[in-house]
Amino acid sequence: MNRRHAGLVVAGLAALGFVGLPVAGAEAQNTVKPAIVYSTGGKFDKSFNEGVSQGADKFKKETSIAVVEFEPTNETQFEQALRRFAQRGQDPIIAVGFSQGVALDKVAKEALNTHFTIIDMVVPLPNVQSVVFKEHEGSFLVGVLAAMASKTGKVGFVGGMDIPLIRRFQCGYLQGIKYANPNADLIANMTGTTPAAWNDPGRGAELAKGQFDRGVDVVYAAAGSTGIGVLQAAKDRGKYAIGVDSNQNYLHPGTMLTSMIKRVDLAAYQSFKSMQANTWRPGVSVLGLKEGGVDWALDQYNEKLITPEMKAKVEAAKADIIAGKIVVHDYMSDNSCK
Repeated sequence: MNRRHAGLVVAGLAALGFVGLPVAGAEAQNTVKPAIVYSTGGKFDKSFNEGVSQGADKFKKETSIAVVEFEPTNETQFEQALRRFAQRGQDPIIAVGFSQGVALDKVAKEALNTHFTIIDMVVPLPNVQSVVFKEHEGSFLVGVLAAMASKTGKVGFVGGMDIPLIRRFQCGYLQGIKYANPNADLIANMTGTTPAAWNDPGRGAELAKGQFDRGVDVVYAAAGSTGIGVLQAAKDRGKYAIGVDSNQNYLHPGTMLTSMIKRVDLAAYQSFKSMQANTWRPGVSVLGLKEGGVDWALDQYNEKLITPEMKAKVEAAKADIIAGKIVVHDYMSDNSCK
């Protein structure tokens, strides 16, 4: 984790009220046996799952406490993995991704003395902590940058599985595009309608190339491992790409315009750390720009691509969203993009 990333963790913890937790050796500590059940797509997807892994790694380095992990190859394994961890006494257990909601609802009712955290879904049970994000706010910001960087006035979006959550990314992105350039056009594709859509880099590359052929010169991928193909296609064609969830700027310097950071690393780290400090609480946390849960990435890998005008514009939009002067419509509030 680089210095800037570590600083973001501290800032995010402050926003959530977790700075000042007891450190290793404090009397308030619990004995914790943390575990993670990842989403499909692999732990090292360079995006969503890997962000969670980074938060777990930070906890392990600070505490020397092992984190047990399971990488499912399909959704039918979620329930079994969660139940097995609970039966083995793992606590807390993180379920990564909205698609684990049904399985967790069942297992958490069976294991009422086990603490669970689910990321990207709300499971309203007394032993479940639900962490969701305002992806539309972060996507608005990268939409601003995409529109300002585009020379053709055509920008692209490649989503993973066609679900309301990914439509939320797309809708926020479109609003940011129109904020910066009302005349810009968005060309969007979803990879598929099944979980396989998260892990098909070849299809992602194919969709991106199709968009480039139609004049797109900046593409945003919100598609898990499928997005790796989108980013590679952008590099191959000399176009700009925008990463998602983790900071993916380092993957293709000069190609990566920015990344929409979603602080799943913070969610994982906080779950384990608060359990250790005996401050873990159930309920729902909704993390947007104000809470430090989403943001855009600026670092040594993309700083030469972001002009002073672009930075000023996107930071002004960010401040206005936090202040409530700009309200980014949430697709999931009414299943429409206004």
